[in-house]
Amino acid sequence: MLEWLRLVARRVNDVDVAIERRIAKLPRSPVDTGLTKLTIAANHSMLWFAIAAALASRRGVTRRAAFRGVVAIAGASFTTNAIAKPVLPRRRPAADALPDFRTHPDPPTSSSFPSGHAASAAAFTTAVAMESPMAGAVLAPVAATVAYSRMHTGVHWTSDVVGGLLLGSGIAVATKRWWPVRPPLPARARPHAAAPELPEGAGLVVATNKNSGDQTVDPADELAAILPKARTVPIDSGDDLAERLDAEVDASTRAVGVAGGDGSVAAAAGVAEKHGLPLVVLPAGTLNHFARDIGVDSFADAVSAVATGAAVSVDLATVRVDGGRLRPFVNTASIGGYPDLVRMRERWQHRLGKWLAAALALVRILAEARPLHVVLDGRRVAVWLLFVGNGPYHPRGMVPAWRPALNSGQLDIRYLRADLRLSRTRFVLAALTGALHRSRTYVQREAPSLRVEVHGPPVALATDGEVPEVGNRFDFAVAPARLAVYRPE
Repeated sequence: MLEWLRLVARRVNDVDVAIERRIAKLPRSPVDTGLTKLTIAANHSMLWFAIAAALASRRGVTRRAAFRGVVAIAGASFTTNAIAKPVLPRRRPAADALPDFRTHPDPPTSSSFPSGHAASAAAFTTAVAMESPMAGAVLAPVAATVAYSRMHTGVHWTSDVVGGLLLGSGIAVATKRWWPVRPPLPARARPHAAAPELPEGAGLVVATNKNSGDQTVDPADELAAILPKARTVPIDSGDDLAERLDAEVDASTRAVGVAGGDGSVAAAAGVAEKHGLPLVVLPAGTLNHFARDIGVDSFADAVSAVATGAAVSVDLATVRVDGGRLRPFVNTASIGGYPDLVRMRERWQHRLGKWLAAALALVRILAEARPLHVVLDGRRVAVWLLFVGNGPYHPRGMVPAWRPALNSGQLDIRYLRADLRLSRTRFVLAALTGALHRSRTYVQREAPSLRVEVHGPPVALATDGEVPEVGNRFDFAVAPARLAVYRPE
């Protein structure tokens, strides 16, 4: 076996030397200067960080791609410089192997294997392509050129570059274990054939919440242009959206709509369900989780759907606090530390990205939280936090991120146990190793309803990113009637 490895190493070295000699014989050209500038620009991954900043300037898939790319670079750089180079030392090509005009002006002195530049280029480009294949295709030639520049300027052997490319790509793919890639398609739902066509918004009553999302833009202005026959209901600070919208529904109303964030959508969904009318969602919030799940990514998508009467039937979840009125929610509800986690994550995610902000918020919440002693459907248990989703979220055994279906008739129930020894430490270790699905501290199940009784002082309830009230008894359920929501075919 040892002799075979030596033979392979000699043959790899022969190929490296042969390629280096071919590069040395290339005639002088402007390409030499360009490749030198490019390889210097990629030092410390500065080139990729600049591209990541450009990608992150727009919301949506490119922002997720940028954050995944930066995470992949961090993993590739650590693995290359802290593990691979010390363990696999190798001399770099001789300084006089190439003509002076082609050599790197400031050659590095660390181990030649593997190429850190190639690893970072592959890690970033592969990670970006996982989220946005189009952006990845644009970056691939740049990454390949950076990788080749390390050979062209004489600081790496070909096998160093190949090893770096394989290492970086592998680490990018490995990020899926902790951070699954969101599918490009909307969640599954049942077709709803009875939704009326609303040309130019005729028969549509829309609540517009200018306090959602970008508060410098009033969605009512855009609605007046794209749905001129719709009747708008402006919502100001302090207004009860559900009450205002409900008061505007009359015999001529054929559908109700909302331009706002997830909290506004939930309130409008309750009005739509009450009157048996379809709902039009116009994404105007910060995150627009529900709109993304149903496949409405823009106002144009909503306009297209109402013009043709394209709609689907989805579940609507509800919660009743201390026997009070029924409160609808379209995404999630939670008690314990989870409401605080949501607030911290949303406060930090514009600077750090959603996943890093969520991880740091979770660490802080777990460090400061006190366990809640609750009864879940008659069973006593101590928990750090409790999450209830309107429909099963994916990934399983991880932080819930998206829903593959909106018509399951089930609640996604998850909680972190506080009645096990070192439960918080065990949870963090399981999360870091991608083994939450096997951890006893993390419980997940599905059911059509759930009763939660909290022993002690009242606790806050969070629904769809808002914290509307506090209480001790919470009754969660999937509403018996399905909600019709417009979405383009």
